[in-house]
Amino acid sequence: MNIPLNIYAIRAIYGFEMARWFRTLAQSIASPAISTSLYFVVFGSAIGGRMGEVDGVNYGAFIVPGLVMLSILTESISNASFGIYMPKYSGTIYEVLSAPISIGEILIGYVGAAATKSVILGFIILITARLFVTYHIEHPLVMVGFLVLTAVTFSLFGFIIGVWADGWEKLQIVPLLIVTPLTFLGGSFYSISMLPPAWQTVTLFNPVVYLVSGFRWSFYGTADVGVGVSLAMTTLFLALCLGAVWWMFRTGYRLKA
Repeated sequence: MNIPLNIYAIRAIYGFEMARWFRTLAQSIASPAISTSLYFVVFGSAIGGRMGEVDGVNYGAFIVPGLVMLSILTESISNASFGIYMPKYSGTIYEVLSAPISIGEILIGYVGAAATKSVILGFIILITARLFVTYHIEHPLVMVGFLVLTAVTFSLFGFIIGVWADGWEKLQIVPLLIVTPLTFLGGSFYSISMLPPAWQTVTLFNPVVYLVSGFRWSFYGTADVGVGVSLAMTTLFLALCLGAVWWMFRTGYRLKA
């Protein structure tokens, strides 16, 4: 009987990445949870007490989806980029490339592990948020779907960064200088309807807007952008990342000497 996937290879890569994550739980779990708590103290209590409601939702509850997205994007990119960069740095990537493993199996192992970590973190942040504010989820299945789709998409993006980077400093350039600012300017802590009309148009060119908007809709049924558009844009970015990864493996870009 032919097995379509090399389950043993996937399990080995996935298990190794998850084991590495569990060895650094203080950094992987405690740090994001503490950061989220500080966001709620500063934004939810200090600022939220003066803002009241946004789109009919208490400000403290309004920022919950944005905080989850902020952590998901950051951690997905970080976990996936570090996961593939370490084999490149140590030279063990050649063992992976020479093994009877397909591109898909490599991606399932590395990206699957990074996405799993991000989804777990997302639920931990939701539990942490419950300690500070009361929120509800109107569409739980859509919420989980957006959470998983975003984690997979940006884990793929992080995988691309890990392949592209040829030094430790490059692993941080894109997350710190591009992704984090886009997340803060993507409606994580405010509704883009609060901006002047001209800036609302400019903001629509920020891809993070669609992620945050779709995710927030799953909580409260309100969004800056239609949920269908958010889903389409996220799927498009996922397809672009898959295309880039396929090209990297096909050409051996920064994978083969």
